[in-house]
Amino acid sequence: MKQVVLAILMLVGVGSLHAQPQQSFLDNQKMFPKVGVAYREKEEQLKKEFEKKGLTYPAKYIFLRSFKLDSELEIWVKNSVTDTFRLFKSYRVCTLSGKMGPKRKEGDRQVPEGFYYINDFNPNSNYHLSLGINYPNFADKILSDAKKPGGEIYIHGSCLTIGCIPLTDEFIEEVYILAVNAKNAGQDFIPVHVFPVKFGNFRSMEYLNNFPNADSSSQSLWADLKGAYEYFEKNHKLPVVTVDSKGKYIL
Repeated sequence: MKQVVLAILMLVGVGSLHAQPQQSFLDNQKMFPKVGVAYREKEEQLKKEFEKKGLTYPAKYIFLRSFKLDSELEIWVKNSVTDTFRLFKSYRVCTLSGKMGPKRKEGDRQVPEGFYYINDFNPNSNYHLSLGINYPNFADKILSDAKKPGGEIYIHGSCLTIGCIPLTDEFIEEVYILAVNAKNAGQDFIPVHVFPVKFGNFRSMEYLNNFPNADSSSQSLWADLKGAYEYFEKNHKLPVVTVDSKGKYIL
């Protein structure tokens, strides 16, 4: 009977009773030239930086915070669900388009503000490497232009932007590696919080409080974002955020 089953499997192209191991997300990404080179050139450096800070590499969970006015992108890491996040590194954002305030329509050149997650890994990006964020999210779909809210917002290299979060090629390689490792470890939703300013920075807050022509919608959003920022600063855990029927974030 076993010989008969084997013969049938060979006829239909299986060729073996043993299933072939599935290629991991990490292995698949490394097949792309720019990702493979990034790992060869950056991974040992990242391991040393993690070790120096008493962190375990690779991180199984990461969290990204971006501050528009302060031109920073922070990477926070942990290795179990019950751990609190620890800051690994802060990267300089190269340039900024638009102004303070959320993105509300296609072509407004605005960097979104709100609570997002990485929804795309692009190893063949025209901007070296790129990580997409899920703009428009539920809140944006309610509050933004119904027909053309815009989209294709990325964290990427090449230091150019028309509404994205640009880093140098060197920096995006590190961020991309950390995100691939987390995705490979099972983190399907890598959170990305985008703030107008670093709310703990007095000068940035002063600028935001005196920002001209800030409408009530933006001010309400900033109050919600500030609440989430302060919660994380106190607990080093992500706040639970929902969206009501009017597009307002509820913490």
